[in-house]
Amino acid sequence: MMMATLVRPKLLLLDEHTAALDPKTARNVLDITDRIVSRDRLTTLMITHNMKDAIAHGNRLIMMNEGKIILDISGEEKKKLTVRDLLDQFELASGEQFASDAALLG
Repeated sequence: MMMATLVRPKLLLLDEHTAALDPKTARNVLDITDRIVSRDRLTTLMITHNMKDAIAHGNRLIMMNEGKIILDISGEEKKKLTVRDLLDQFELASGEQFASDAALLG
């Protein structure tokens, strides 16, 4: 992530950049990411299956299912969102139950 920001990118793409890390290291990486993105005002797309991180970071949350956007949440609605709310909205929008233990436990 640090190398990707040495030259200011037009878009910083973070694809599961904390997936293989232990919880403490993942938190540190996310804290550093937040600081760099904020400081440099970088447009960033963070892809994650961790619902807690999806809610906690960034100003907009887009959820996809089978290649289609099914949820687009921002502003005050995102600030008030809980993981349970997000999963309920996913199930309502997709007609399916969310079935990822990693996303639920993260």
